[in-house]
Amino acid sequence: MQVESEVMLKAHTLIEALPYIRRFNGAKIVVKYGGSAMLDEDLKYNVIKDVALLKLIGMKPIIVHGGGKEISKWVTLLGKEPKFVNGLRVTDEDTIEVAEMVLNKVNKSLVAMMEKQGIKAVGLSGRDGGMLRVEKKYSDGKDIGFVGQVKEVQADLLENLMEDDYVPVIAPIGLGDEFEAYNINADDAACAIAKGIHAEKLVFLTDIEGVYVDPNDKETLISEMDLPTAKKFIENGVVGGGMIPKLTNCIEAVESGVGRVHILDGRQKHCLLLEFFTEKGIGTAIVKEPLF
Repeated sequence: MQVESEVMLKAHTLIEALPYIRRFNGAKIVVKYGGSAMLDEDLKYNVIKDVALLKLIGMKPIIVHGGGKEISKWVTLLGKEPKFVNGLRVTDEDTIEVAEMVLNKVNKSLVAMMEKQGIKAVGLSGRDGGMLRVEKKYSDGKDIGFVGQVKEVQADLLENLMEDDYVPVIAPIGLGDEFEAYNINADDAACAIAKGIHAEKLVFLTDIEGVYVDPNDKETLISEMDLPTAKKFIENGVVGGGMIPKLTNCIEAVESGVGRVHILDGRQKHCLLLEFFTEKGIGTAIVKEPLF
């Protein structure tokens, strides 16, 4: 009887997922991959398996990855101290070289994992094909070096790769006006790419469960949040710290035409599948219109 109930549960799960699979067939999905999910090998493979499944059932996923902790490690090994201003890495000439090297290493390892799942993947930097053109970014007027703000996304390369059945895996390095490399915050890069390709979904994998009315009360997790509410949360100080730029990116993406933006806990196994294909979901989804 127990075996039979387990089989029926699997069948129920598949049936529950069916309308979502039908709805998002052919949809373009941008997954910003970072946080602890990149440090734990088991979690890493689960994320890649999730993305592979999204591809196999007809979606068009793109991965944009970070690598901040790994960059800091290598900067330290070179005898330099990692420096940040308002959460942005101060990036001199030596640091941008380290960042590009580390991100390229991370990029190719993710491509290899995707290929291992039988999915065609291609690793790119935002410099390739001039995909991410940037301007110099300042932090409260301070010069923080080779840090870029995306001003233009050349989406043709990505569209062509997806049309040819590839999953693009993108490192957040951009191209300046003088063709120099610039480090880009991975959340900003993912947001710009999602807007550039008119994605149906943008997903931020983080180390938090989502947005809370009260961060100290796990029962106050918000499953869906409309734009007016998201803006009020920022204005009224309900959210703070690193959640402010993340929520700001969510708002900008939805206002620019991205269908839904999801903030998910990347430490939760198969978080993408649980959010996309179950009625309740597990994180916070930012949507345009008020819910009621």
